[in-house]
Amino acid sequence: MKITILGAGNVATHMAAALFSAGHIIVQVYSRTPQNARLLAKQVQAEAIGNLNDVSTSTDMYLISVKDDVIEEIVAALAHHQKLIVHTSGATTLQILTTYIQQAGVFYPLQTFSKSKAIDFSQVPMCVEGANEEITALLQQLAQSITQNVYLVSSEQRKILHLSAVFACNFPNYLYYIAQQLLAQQQLSFDLLRPLILETAEKVQQQFPADVQTGPAVRKDEKTMDAHIALLNAQPDVQHLYQLLSQAIIKMGEHKHLVS
Repeated sequence: MKITILGAGNVATHMAAALFSAGHIIVQVYSRTPQNARLLAKQVQAEAIGNLNDVSTSTDMYLISVKDDVIEEIVAALAHHQKLIVHTSGATTLQILTTYIQQAGVFYPLQTFSKSKAIDFSQVPMCVEGANEEITALLQQLAQSITQNVYLVSSEQRKILHLSAVFACNFPNYLYYIAQQLLAQQQLSFDLLRPLILETAEKVQQQFPADVQTGPAVRKDEKTMDAHIALLNAQPDVQHLYQLLSQAIIKMGEHKHLVS
């Protein structure tokens, strides 16, 4: 398949590389930052462009992988070419595309991406949605060429999926940051926590979170929680977050006890 990539950020970089490795032809890479376009284009043997007026029509699909608030601007500029247009956003509906063109779809990889870290794309869940059955089938086939995990996910489902991913990935990472700052106060290395973080992540690969919850809150260990809260007196925002999360864990434990 001939594909033009609109974007050169984290998702676009990994997506372009995966598609290229699977044998698809990357025709062009567009980015408002010419250097980024050139770097990615070189990796996938494509032409780098920095102006939407230079987008080629000798392509089967335009794959938009940019910040959510730029998607509509790009699809509006490309719709007159009457080519299949697809975006990779988890939080943006299909309708933002179909407002301009009926040949549209969503090709959403559920993973956290960084340019500096390699990803085994064959394990990445790909969530696809098409404006019609033909496009849906095409996107399924495309997804199957780069991953073993392909799911049909509607725009409404994808909103909740993306929200769930924020809770499962973005928020925990911020909590890791808080933990790192607390350790630094006592000249302790974050390396001390890495095995704990890994073990916690591995547990939920086989069991549900409520079944593997540990710590003072689930035990209702008031003495320990009070001691922790006192240690955070100088950091009221973190202290409030500790209290909020502890109360939520207590409620989760009580609910689990009631339904078990």
